[in-house]
Amino acid sequence: MTDSTRPPIVDSSAALLAKGYTWLPDRWRRTDAPVVRARLMGRQAVALRGPDAVRFFYDERHVERRSALPEPVLSTLFGHGAVHTLDGHAHRVRKEMFLSLLTGPQAVASLVECVTAAWDEAVASWPGRPSVVLFDEASRILTRGVCRWAGVPLLDADEVARDLVAMVDGFATAGPRHWRARRARNRCEAWLGHLVEDVRAGIATAPAGSALDAVVRHRDADGEFLDPRTAAVELLNVIRPTVAVCWFVTYAGHALHHRPEVRERLREDDPAHAVAFAHELRRFYPFAPFLGGLAVTDLRWRGELIPAGTLVLLDLFGQNHDPALWDEPYTFDPRRFVDRPPPRDELIPQGGGDPAAGHRCPGEDVTVALLWALGPRLARLEYDVPDQDLRIPLNRMPARVRSGFVLGKVRVPVAERGLRV
Repeated sequence: MTDSTRPPIVDSSAALLAKGYTWLPDRWRRTDAPVVRARLMGRQAVALRGPDAVRFFYDERHVERRSALPEPVLSTLFGHGAVHTLDGHAHRVRKEMFLSLLTGPQAVASLVECVTAAWDEAVASWPGRPSVVLFDEASRILTRGVCRWAGVPLLDADEVARDLVAMVDGFATAGPRHWRARRARNRCEAWLGHLVEDVRAGIATAPAGSALDAVVRHRDADGEFLDPRTAAVELLNVIRPTVAVCWFVTYAGHALHHRPEVRERLREDDPAHAVAFAHELRRFYPFAPFLGGLAVTDLRWRGELIPAGTLVLLDLFGQNHDPALWDEPYTFDPRRFVDRPPPRDELIPQGGGDPAAGHRCPGEDVTVALLWALGPRLARLEYDVPDQDLRIPLNRMPARVRSGFVLGKVRVPVAERGLRV
């Protein structure tokens, strides 16, 4: 069948909402073609996956991101005017600010130190409580840690944590979760916008070298400072993704409960296994289903026409569970990464490509380092797992453990108190 005679495609928006993460993998299983064709929100769409597709997708001559992000995503997850909406030179200049903050051993270690200190402080109080919800506790711990590192003063860490979680939890849905996400973003942008103005007016202080300091002083490609609202958006784009690691911390609890042999191995002082555990968490468990951009011009991918303006989807969840790349892809097994660090464009839970030149998340190193530090800490705790709903519905985006993973009767081993990984 030629491109010109291809029959019209029925809109798949309802199917995507109904099936969530399984929508694209199901479509791949029903085709031998190198692409999946669909319509989403009335727009022609083409889905790709595989390491070569990652490189194709992140080539700005092929796909641009600026106009591909829908308004509901900008008003909840990323913010209007965020680095995610830029391309070319403007994107690279803005992205450099994030790279300076979130990459490099010293920067990562500093953030991890703040978060692990917050973890150790919080965990010390858990034995006095009948139960704790890991998702909620991890979100508060990460909020305290990242804001301390970023130089952002907190009056109510619990409230800020709820808002930061809401932004992530409501971006890919309609209804109450989505409207909570919008309200949360409005509150946080107003709060941080005022903080930026206070720093510039000399009313507040930004610690030298902090994220707050970097955002306040950043000059964009046009040589101008960011306006307070955009500065707040970008400060949130440092803080919010760090707090979103609470999803993976909760998945860690889920994995350790269902794979006790993995928990025993993680308790050992074995950095290679701890890093492998972090990678396997990010590969196995659902986070972002796919990424989208628009075809810059008429393109060809393995003989398939992709007309200019087509919505191009990079299938993250499908690629991370592709049997062509992973043995037993639906089995949780950190050993796959012990002797084989993941190739850059094969494992793509947070996108692919070069973080310095493209749209790959610059906080990926931070995510791995935090899970490397917190995974063994969680494994070494002693606790009960009371009856609860541990299902992870894949038709919910973003997915999460329904119960939040409840820990009962937590005991902190003496050797673990104050330990640093």
